[in-house]
Amino acid sequence: MTDNGKIQSIRKYPSPNPNIRLDEITYWSCGYRVKGMLARPIEAGEYEALLYLRGGLQSIGMVRPARLAQFAAQGFVVFAPYYRGNRGGEGKDEFAGEDRYDAVFGADVLKQFINKDTIHIYGFSRGGLMAIWTAILRDDIASIVTWAGVSNAAATYWDRVDMRRGLRRIIGGTPNKVGERYEDRTPLYDVAYINAPVLIIHGTSDSHVDIEHAYQLEFCLQDEGKPVETWYSFGLKHHYPPKLNRETVRNLCTWMKSKG
Repeated sequence: MTDNGKIQSIRKYPSPNPNIRLDEITYWSCGYRVKGMLARPIEAGEYEALLYLRGGLQSIGMVRPARLAQFAAQGFVVFAPYYRGNRGGEGKDEFAGEDRYDAVFGADVLKQFINKDTIHIYGFSRGGLMAIWTAILRDDIASIVTWAGVSNAAATYWDRVDMRRGLRRIIGGTPNKVGERYEDRTPLYDVAYINAPVLIIHGTSDSHVDIEHAYQLEFCLQDEGKPVETWYSFGLKHHYPPKLNRETVRNLCTWMKSKG
């Protein structure tokens, strides 16, 4: 569809940082009007482009303006899709099903605000699935960071008892009954198509997304001869302590810029 990535409307959004402008954007993805948030420094300058892929499912883990402003303050123009079916967007959240294209075409939205041929991708938690798929499906990615990222959809079902009901409803059953649908959402089998360096960040005591997701992704990337770096933190959980979180954001932003 030729309208993919086309912006339908832009609405200014209150920003928690006076140096960062926020806008809520409605754009087209596979025939749906999907929403997302754009964060950019107010001061003119040469900035890198960052596609921010949120975690969670439906309203859980929604994009936070303060988090986007934090990344934008590091010298990025940032766009974060809400994914279809969220915050008034059309369609339904499919947990990295067809909604993966909301991320793929979100990159085209981002490019309309920056003079860059390539973009960086950051995915947190469920956003890890979206980040890997976007890098597989696009050839203009400079770097990928997946922090506490999901890499195996079936493993998420078995690991997260609290998410099983929602995943059964969205995907249509359990991995035992509709295993191919979980495989279709799992990008590990297609990482050969990734042509950008990958940074994996994960805490070893993460109970939301088991460290095994990181190990599997690292193994598959190495098996395909892809450049991959890992920052594993012993004893840390899904959400890092605030000070370490801020330090990690600064460090990963520096890493991405070095790949640009």
